[in-house]
Amino acid sequence: MTRSQRPPQEQAAPGETGEMRPRPRDEMRDYIANGLLSDRKALVTGGDSGIGRAVAIGLAKEGADVAIAYLSEHDDAEHTRRLIEETGRRCVLFPGDLGEPDHCESVVSRTVSELGGLDILVNNVATQHPVDEPEDVTADQWNRTFEVNIHSYYRVTAAALPHLKRGSAIINTGSVNGLRGNASLIDYSATKGAVHVWTYSMAQALLDRGIRVNCVAPGPVWTPLIPATFPADKVEEFGSQAPIGRAAQPDEIAPSYIFFASEQFSSYYTGEILAPIGGEIARG
Repeated sequence: MTRSQRPPQEQAAPGETGEMRPRPRDEMRDYIANGLLSDRKALVTGGDSGIGRAVAIGLAKEGADVAIAYLSEHDDAEHTRRLIEETGRRCVLFPGDLGEPDHCESVVSRTVSELGGLDILVNNVATQHPVDEPEDVTADQWNRTFEVNIHSYYRVTAAALPHLKRGSAIINTGSVNGLRGNASLIDYSATKGAVHVWTYSMAQALLDRGIRVNCVAPGPVWTPLIPATFPADKVEEFGSQAPIGRAAQPDEIAPSYIFFASEQFSSYYTGEILAPIGGEIARG
């Protein structure tokens, strides 16, 4: 995807895939499965669209039943469910605000009840609010970003731990901005840095239980979050700063999560941050 292929555009938050021009590649149409996750049970937060959609479909193609927690993007969520069901796997949807502690606990208990267990947790939900100056980050914005981007990861994981067994996997979504900061995404970058260090710590804490904890920290990815949070001129240029010259498609990022979900592929990996960032040298 180059600048000439993406017209300037904006959406109201949280954004919808159907309004994006061009539509992202997020359905894993060309992904060839290997039966890596047969009969596993997965929960993906923020799984309605973007990276979360591609991950959820990829997990299903590998044999997992999938629960999706999302805010209010019902059309996107229903489309993702249809695609998962086309693979022959089950999909259940849990709308609601993961910034609320009770909802975090609810999605886990409902996942276990409706799918019959939980083996793979993907903490992926996120919000962001670019600013021009540091003083523009209000206390309410700061708190909201932390509630969604890191507190929900802690709360959902805390609720999930009693159900996870040896061989289970937790995969967190970080960001290149958590590796090197971003002047216009100050609170977002802070939460992603927290996700990275939390991943390191949880991996050590859960090592004896045989639960692997890893993180994927993408660079720019073409998802509904972009036109829903950036001005039109920034959307037009989005991703051009990456050495590879473009933003990633969600389908290009999702295999990193499948790698971490699979014991066959990543049984010796825990406490790792995998950074698909288009040629930028990762720090941290």
